[in-house]
Amino acid sequence: MPDPNSQKDLAAAVPFESWGRYPTYPAKITSLNWQSDYAPAIAHLHQGGALPVGMGRSYGDSCLLKDGNLLVTTGMNRLISFDPETGDLTAEAGMTLAQILDFAVPRGFFLPVSPGTKYVTLGGAIANDIHGKNHHVAGTFGRHVTQFELVRSDGTRKICSATQNEDWYAATIGGLGLTGFISWATLRMKPIVSRNIDYEGIQFHGIDEFLDLTKQSHNIEYTVSWVDCASTGKNFCRGVFMQGDHSTKPTPLIISPEPKLVFPFDAPGAALNHTTVSLFNTAFFHKQIHKRVVALQDYEPFFYPLDKVLHWNRMYGKGGLLQFQYAIPWESAREGTIAIMQAVAKSGLASFLAVLKAFGDVPSPGMMSFPKPGITLALDFPIKADKTFPLVERLADMTCDYGGRLYPAKDAAMTAPQFQAFYPQWEEFARFRDPLITSSFWERVTGDKLPL
Repeated sequence: MPDPNSQKDLAAAVPFESWGRYPTYPAKITSLNWQSDYAPAIAHLHQGGALPVGMGRSYGDSCLLKDGNLLVTTGMNRLISFDPETGDLTAEAGMTLAQILDFAVPRGFFLPVSPGTKYVTLGGAIANDIHGKNHHVAGTFGRHVTQFELVRSDGTRKICSATQNEDWYAATIGGLGLTGFISWATLRMKPIVSRNIDYEGIQFHGIDEFLDLTKQSHNIEYTVSWVDCASTGKNFCRGVFMQGDHSTKPTPLIISPEPKLVFPFDAPGAALNHTTVSLFNTAFFHKQIHKRVVALQDYEPFFYPLDKVLHWNRMYGKGGLLQFQYAIPWESAREGTIAIMQAVAKSGLASFLAVLKAFGDVPSPGMMSFPKPGITLALDFPIKADKTFPLVERLADMTCDYGGRLYPAKDAAMTAPQFQAFYPQWEEFARFRDPLITSSFWERVTGDKLPL
C-alpha cells in the first residue's frame, strides 16, 4: 500500500468541492471516459478506497472521499439506445439530465422525474434516488429506471431491475454510490407535445393555507412552494404555491439555449444575512401582484430557475453553505414544520432558498431512499461556524423527535446517532456496500472506514 505521507501521493491529491463548498477534501481524481476504464482504475487504487462521482452536485460530503480516489464519470456520457415507442432511453451513467433533455425534448419526451437542477448525472440521480415536484403522483426517479448494470470492484457484473437481482436494485437506488459502479441505465421517459407548463401561482399565508392548497392540487402533476422562513407574526410561513401540468397545446420542441449568466465572484460572507434575506423574501412574495396568477411558462424557469446562473453557489461566499432538508410524516408534519420554521425565524439565520412541498404515498424502490409521505422542507444557510452548525444540529434533533429524517444528498452535518436513527436499515444496507468503495459521508455517519 502506498505511503499516505509520501510526497508523490500528496502531490497527486487535489481539493474537490461539493456544491455546498463544504467540506473541501483532497482526493486523487481519475476521469472515466469509457466503461472499460473502471476496471483498471479500481485495480490501481491509491490509499483510502474509491468513490464514483458525477457532477458533484450533492451539497455535503456524500460525493467526497477525503484522501481517497474519486472516479469521475462525466466523460461516460454516451447515448446507447432509444425506443420512441416506449420512451425507454439507455445511456451511460455519466450522461447528465441536461444532455438527456437535449436529446429527448426535440423527440417529444421529458424526464419522468426531475430535481431542481438538470446538471446531475444519470448515475447520480439513481444513487440519490432524486425526487421532484411530481413526487405525489410519480414517486422518485428510481421508479422509472427499468434496469441498470452494476459493476463490483471484484469484476462481477449484475443487471439489476425490479425482477432481476432485485435486492441489488433496491440497495443501489438511493445507495449513495456505495454498492458499486453503475455503468449504464435505462430510464423510461414521458411523452410531451410542448415545452410549456400550464402554470398557476397562488399566494398563501400560513401552514394551513399551504395544506389546503396541497389537498386541492392532488390531480395537478407538479406542485412546489417557496416559503418565507424569515418572517414572524402575521407573515409567518407566507409563501407562493406553484403548480402546473405539461401543456397539451403543441409548440416547437427545440433545445434549450446554454446559460449565459455567471455569478462572477465569491460574495462577501456578510452579504447574506437576516436583513438582506428578509428584504428579498418580501420582494419575492410581493413580486406576484395578485393572489392568483395563471400563465404559460417554459419548462426551464419552472423546473430549473437557478440553472440560468452558473456558479450561483458563489453567492454564499468562500465559506459555502449548509443545506438542510427533512421529510416528516403526516401525523407530525404540521406541528413539526411550524416548530422548525419558528426555530429558524428566531435564530437570525434566515434561509435564502426555502422550498416546501408535500411528498405523496408512492413508495420509493430504494432501501435507503429519502422521501416518505408527509411534508418536506429544504433550507440553506450560509456557513457561520458559531451559529450555523448548532442550529442545524438542533433542527436535525427536532426532525428526529417528529419521526422524520434528513436527506443525505443535502447533508454535511448530521451526526452518526442522528443518521442511524433516521435510517435504521443502514446495517442491512451495509451488507451491499462494495468493499473498496466508501465516502466521507458514510465514514462520518457509520464510523466504517477503509484501512489506508
